[in-house]
Amino acid sequence: MTRSDLVEALAERFEQLTQRDAEQAVKTILDALGEAMVRGQRVEIRGFGSFFVNHLPARTGRNPRSGAAVAIPERRVPRFKSGKALREAVDQRPAAAQHGEAAPISS
Repeated sequence: MTRSDLVEALAERFEQLTQRDAEQAVKTILDALGEAMVRGQRVEIRGFGSFFVNHLPARTGRNPRSGAAVAIPERRVPRFKSGKALREAVDQRPAAAQHGEAAPISS
């Protein structure tokens, strides 16, 4: 599912929203999620999962071609951990999901 697919699904599900309103809603949610992670905050969506920032310390790596030591600086990377309801929904693999249809996630 792409961002435009998400906007389209939102507009279809809530008929009072125009395509433009649905697009703005998706943009606002994703921007808020990204800004919170930039600040180092954890974002948790119950039943879906949590997004957090993982710190990777500096280390020494090797250039695979020459074997020379290379200093790799520390960095922060975004991570996602799925929630229990999402894991269980994906693991069930009902017949509808095998044919490309999405299974509902209960909250």
